[in-house]
This record gives sequence, C-alpha cells and structure tokens, in this order.
Amino acid sequence: MASHSSIHKHRSGSWAITTRLFFLSLLLSPPLLAETVHIAVASNFVTTLRLLTTAFGIDSPHEFKISSASTGKLFAQIKHGAPFDMFLAADAKRPGLLVADGYADPQSLFTYALGRLALWRPVGVGDNLTGPEILDRTTGRLAIANPKTAPYGKAAEETLRALGLWKVWQSELVRGENIAQTYQFVASGGVESGFIALSQIPRDRASREEWKKPRGQLWIVPLSLHTPLRQQAVLTVLGTNNREAGEFMEFLKSPEARKIMKTQGYDLPDS
Repeated sequence: MASHSSIHKHRSGSWAITTRLFFLSLLLSPPLLAETVHIAVASNFVTTLRLLTTAFGIDSPHEFKISSASTGKLFAQIKHGAPFDMFLAADAKRPGLLVADGYADPQSLFTYALGRLALWRPVGVGDNLTGPEILDRTTGRLAIANPKTAPYGKAAEETLRALGLWKVWQSELVRGENIAQTYQFVASGGVESGFIALSQIPRDRASREEWKKPRGQLWIVPLSLHTPLRQQAVLTVLGTNNREAGEFMEFLKSPEARKIMKTQGYDLPDS
C-alpha cells in the first residue's frame, strides 16, 4: 500500500505536468478571443494597408480581412449591411455621409493620408516629359477610373477639365471600375497612358525622388488642378464593438504608420 507522502508526491507531480502542458498549449495555440478586423479599403491604398497590417502585427496578435474596391462601391456595401469594421476611403465625402446617416462613429473620423494623382505613360522613351504634354504624345486611348465611384477618377476628370481637354479626350477614355483596374490597363500596355495613383507607380527605392525616373513618362498632377484627395478613415457602428479595430485605427496615426504611408507616395495631414 502506497504511503500518504508518496500519494502526495504523485499528485503534485501530476499537477505540475498538467500545468506545464496547459501553458505550452497557450503558447502554441492561436491567440484566444482575438477578433478579426474586417477592413473595407479603397483600391489605391490596399498595398500600403498590407504593409501597415504587417507592421502592426509584429507586436499584436490581431487578424485582418481586407476587402478592396472603389470608394463608392464600398460605401454602398456598408449602407447595405456589409460586415466591415473599418472604412478607409479615398475621399472625405463618403465617410462623412456614413457618419451623417448613422452608419459610422463620428468620434473615429479622421484624415489618414492625402493622395496624389499621376499621369503615367510607360511606353514613352527617349524624351523626359514630366508634364501634361504627355497627353500630346499619347496617340492611343487614355485610362481613368470611373469618376462616379472612384475619387481618383473624379480628380482625373477635374484635371482634364482644368486643362481644357475634357471634350478632347472624353470619347477616347477607358474607364476602370476602380483605380486598381485602371492601373492594370496602363501597366499591361492595353492603354497607352492613364491617370492613376502616385502610390501605384513602380519604383526601385522608397524615395520620392525615384518617382521622377520611372519607366516611361510621369507627371505628378499639381494639387491646384483637382479637389484634394483627402483620404479619411472611420469605424463603422459594427466596428465600435471591435476593440482590435479601434487599436488599429489609433496605429494609423502613429509615426511608424505615417512613415510607411509617406514612402508609399502619400502626403500626410498635420498630426
């Protein structure tokens, strides 16, 4: 018959092993109770957003689900009940409307980036054109995003009107559903030139100087020619109950996040 002390030692040893296994399982298992953050993001910002979520995830267990489309399309989806926690738009109009209509939290609304429009002609070689004269050399069609749903498309239309060239090019336009599709039209060679987001321009280094020497010809459109692309973020009503969404929203205001956005071709609002 086992002694009382041996039984006590056996129970103590079993408890210690069980405790170690429990804590080991915590280390090896996915984070408990971590909510997924579902982000609706304008197409121009999706690549930058992935860099931001990666940087944020280094010190955080959060998981992200990213859905990208034109700002107008995402706006409509949110109003129809799409389960997004956060909306990163390419304008200030739609987030403001969501707040006004009760679909988003007014306290969370802020401008996270200032977008820049660019005219790119990748096939142009042999001359160093960096202005609207690129349009004079364009003999094929011109791509822009749909002005009705994509803020960068609206900015492109405003630019052409400001230059007195809207009627000249209107019948030659190829309209992308969003700025990502517009970029594909140009990058693939399917369309000779196009107005896209500066952040989409291929480059070898994370420096604004590199945008002066891209493949082909590039014109960074002056801000005076179109309505500023104030890109605003807002938590949806659903997102106000997601602690992780709120934490990521605050991260977007951090120096680390702002540095990433700057290197990706965005201007920054005053902090």
